[in-house]
Amino acid sequence: MPVYNNSKLLIGFESADDGSVYQISDDLAIINTVDFFTPVVDDPYHYGSIAASNSISDIYAMGGKPISALNVIGFHQGKVTPEIVRNIMLGGAEKAIEAQCVISGGHTIQDEELKYGLAVTGLVHPDKIWRNDSIQSGDILILTKPLGTGAISTALKQGKAEETDVREIIKSMELLNKIPSEILLQKEKYKVHACTDVTGYGLAGHLSEMVGRNDLTVVLEKDKLPQFSRLDNYIKEYAFLPGGFYNNRNFVINKLSGNKNFEDPDYNILFDPQTSGGLIISLSDDDAQNFLKELSQSSYPFEGWQIGYVSGERGNKIKVI
Repeated sequence: MPVYNNSKLLIGFESADDGSVYQISDDLAIINTVDFFTPVVDDPYHYGSIAASNSISDIYAMGGKPISALNVIGFHQGKVTPEIVRNIMLGGAEKAIEAQCVISGGHTIQDEELKYGLAVTGLVHPDKIWRNDSIQSGDILILTKPLGTGAISTALKQGKAEETDVREIIKSMELLNKIPSEILLQKEKYKVHACTDVTGYGLAGHLSEMVGRNDLTVVLEKDKLPQFSRLDNYIKEYAFLPGGFYNNRNFVINKLSGNKNFEDPDYNILFDPQTSGGLIISLSDDDAQNFLKELSQSSYPFEGWQIGYVSGERGNKIKVI
C-alpha cells in the first residue's frame, strides 16, 4: 500500500505493535489504536464494558495513558432495540470513566451483526514507549490475567457454559490493565524491556511477536500458565474451541519447539483466542520479582504469574517445557 513517510511516525505498519505512535514534541507522543468485535457475552452492559476494556488495553500495553476515545458501533435497527444499544454504550462509558478516558464522540452504522468497540488515543513519552518485540536475554516473562476466555465464551454461545464460569471470565475481561501498568510506570522504578497484551492471537501468537525482532528464544513453562478455575471442562472439548483457535495454531506451530505434539489437547491453552486478556511483561529478574510483590499488595485481583523466561539461545522460537 502507498505510504506517506513522516519521521514523526515512530511506530506504524512495519511492526505488530499494539498501536501506532506519532511524535508531537520532544517529550510527547500520541498512541492511536482501534478495536471492536461481536458480543462475547449475552448481557449488553457487560459486552460494552468488556469491549471498552479490551480497546483501552492497547494503550496500557505500550506504556501510555489513555486520554480520549470514540465509540465504534454497528447494529441492525430492526433487530437491536435502542435499550440494548444504550446499555452497550453505558458499559463502555463507565469503563472509560474508570480509565479516566473521555469518550468524545463516535460513529454508528447499519450492520447485520452487532459490533462495538473504541478508537482510543493515549499519551506516552517518545523515549519511553513499550514495544512488544524488544525482549532481552535473561528476562522473566510475567502474565497478569488467567487464560481461557475463548473456550468458555464459545461454550456460552452454545448455551453450555456454567454460570459461575461465565461470571469468572466476565470479571477478568472487564478488568482494566490499569493497575499493573501504573505500578510499572511509577517514578520510573522499573525498566520494561517489552510488553503486549494477550488478545485474539492467543498466548503463543503474541509470544511469537515478542521473539520476532531479536532472534531470541522464549522458554514457556506450561505448568505455570494461569487458567480459570474450571477451564479444563472446556479447553479440551473441540466443540468449544473458537474458529480463531485453528488459525492461531497453524500460524505459530512452526515456531514452537520442545519435542511436544502441539496438536494434543493438553496444549490447546496456548492457542485459545483471548478477549481483554492480561499483559505479558518482559523484565529483568530483580524487576520481575519486585513487580510481582507490588502487584500482590495492590488492589488488583490477580497476583500475576511468572510464565517463562528469555534464554540466550538464538532461533526466533518458543520452547515449551
